Amino acid sequence: MTVALFEPYTLRSLTIPNRVWMAPMDQYSAEPAGPNAGVANDWHFAHYAARATGGTGLIIVEATAVAPEGRISPADLGIWNDTQAEALSRTARFLKEHGTVPAIQLGHGGRKASTRRPWEGRGPVAPGEHGWQPVAPSPVPFAEGYPVPTELSVDQIAEIPGKFAEAARRALAAGFEVVEVHGAHGYLISSFLSPYANHRTDAYGGSFENRTRLALEVVDALRGVWPDELPLFFKISATDWLEGEGWTADDTVRFAHLLREHGVDLLDVSGGGNGGPARIPLGPGYQVPFAARVKAETGLAVGAVGLITESGQAEKIVANGEADAVLLGRELLRDASWARRAARELGAETHAPAPYAWAI
Repeated sequence: MTVALFEPYTLRSLTIPNRVWMAPMDQYSAEPAGPNAGVANDWHFAHYAARATGGTGLIIVEATAVAPEGRISPADLGIWNDTQAEALSRTARFLKEHGTVPAIQLGHGGRKASTRRPWEGRGPVAPGEHGWQPVAPSPVPFAEGYPVPTELSVDQIAEIPGKFAEAARRALAAGFEVVEVHGAHGYLISSFLSPYANHRTDAYGGSFENRTRLALEVVDALRGVWPDELPLFFKISATDWLEGEGWTADDTVRFAHLLREHGVDLLDVSGGGNGGPARIPLGPGYQVPFAARVKAETGLAVGAVGLITESGQAEKIVANGEADAVLLGRELLRDASWARRAARELGAETHAPAPYAWAI
């Protein structure tokens, strides 16, 4: 019997061994300042190596900042210099050696940058605690108690695609085979997309075409340096869950057509994160319908996320054609070997290193 969840999947020239992928989950564990600021360390290596030996088909390394001010927290990873890229190469090499495709998410925190680590409580980090002044499309704070971000000038916006391109060059040299643009959850690119956060009246605000301009410029810059034979992903919030005020599912479908035309190979479909009075109906697989709609209406490959926890649930999503892969976040934090366990439960197989394989 064929188990869809453990069938290989090919994008461009890259074949991914199964459809169990790891979503980018920030570890907030890098040094906040000094020569090792943003540099991956032993924790990051051990964390990702464990998920690779656990049979995960593709691992997207957490949101990795393209500039110092783009970190979500002072303890985030970065890839704005060669030291950071070299430190990440160890992880990419190990993942590939053990049958997992190494991917990395490139991002900029925007108005949600310079915030505390989750276990330290939410809220901004003061400049005296390694924090900084965040930037955004408009001077609209993320939430009460957060600073008013500095509005980016047109000249400053023009620098952003180049920062993503330089980060992608470093990621390629470090051995990564997929890059993902972080365009979700209210971070910089997402805040440009959303009329809730973007109040500009120039070429980067107002109309749908203007609000999507930066995202497409970033994609074009990445496609200019990323090899044609390797895939490019884009992570999006399918909706802000803000009725009449924010980005909508209809916008996502419209935008997905454009992303496909500009060389994006897969849309990683999430939701929310732009703040405001969002009403999110949480439940198992609650964001899967957005992915399914994009796939059905655009033909673009999609990854599904959102409270996907059980092997049978994940298998049904892929087998029914609702998504091409599932991306697990918190569930893979709880169980590094989720993929191997799911394979046993579904009567399938996944890769395992020789020292473990004899015990499976």
